[in-house]
Amino acid sequence: MQRERVSENIYWFQSDVYAQVTAGVIVGPQWAIVVDTLAVPEESQAIQKFITEEIGLPVRYLINTHSHSDHTWGNCFFPGATIIAHTKCAEFMRNQGIEELESTKKQNPAFQNSKIILPHLTFSYGELTLKVGKKNLIIFLTPGHTEDGISVFVEEDRVLFAGDAFLPVPQLTDGRYKDTLAFMKKIGSMGLENIIQGHGDIILRGEIDDAIQENVNYIENLHEVAQKAIKKRNPAEFLNNITIESCGKSRVYLAGLAEQLHKRNLVWMFKQVASEEGLPKSDDEYEEEPLEDDFDDLNFDEEYTPDNDLDHEEPDDFYDEDDDFDEDDEF
Repeated sequence: MQRERVSENIYWFQSDVYAQVTAGVIVGPQWAIVVDTLAVPEESQAIQKFITEEIGLPVRYLINTHSHSDHTWGNCFFPGATIIAHTKCAEFMRNQGIEELESTKKQNPAFQNSKIILPHLTFSYGELTLKVGKKNLIIFLTPGHTEDGISVFVEEDRVLFAGDAFLPVPQLTDGRYKDTLAFMKKIGSMGLENIIQGHGDIILRGEIDDAIQENVNYIENLHEVAQKAIKKRNPAEFLNNITIESCGKSRVYLAGLAEQLHKRNLVWMFKQVASEEGLPKSDDEYEEEPLEDDFDDLNFDEEYTPDNDLDHEEPDDFYDEDDDFDEDDEF
């Protein structure tokens, strides 16, 4: 696992095991906030150990930017933390995540001590503001990658934890491309110092404008391709010949996973354009189908096992306002 100090009291973590997924920590004077967990138990436990042993603080809040397993399955390794998420994130975790984790446990013993811990505090409109010492955190809705997407903006540092709403190659296979474009344009006007992507490396201030424009161009190119495809007699054959490079991205992104994400994006964009045009969308016509979770077909090494297991208690499934918030906590 890689770790980097982004600015004063803000840390970034990136998985060495799974799809370059990222997480973050924001440190206050009395407690810390975690943004997302990494995909495998060992790395999530390493973040928890870093905070409690090296920084010497408890984790008071954990923010899930969306429900996908590589961002939420480590919730159980932060006992006592109040988990904040979109309302739909809790629904997806309850309705899908529990069953998916149980299935994973049968295939991979590394997850035997993992549990689905549902968010305690959720919202579905507006934004939340959280004070961490002198830092002001704004938690706001960012649909596009998923319906339940949220991002975390550290106002004083101009650092944005974007979750999977911002990726080296946008993943459109569970949301609406128009929402993703709107998000790109919004963050372009925020005066950011850093963007923490849900997967991939940190985007620095001098790289932000180019990274945003590259993503916008890619999505617009996909849309143009899809508009051409709906006029073809064999749309699948046409789409299969559209390379990621021709749409303005490189196949080397995300440790080589970019090409398969691109193929899913093509199909998903075609279906959205077909819907806009009032055309039928038969799932049987296309060779590439989007999967339910991001990077879902990237299997963990079956021999992978965590170095150790931390004992933990599962917090209550529902948030008790009187017990968990102090009077000086602001939302």
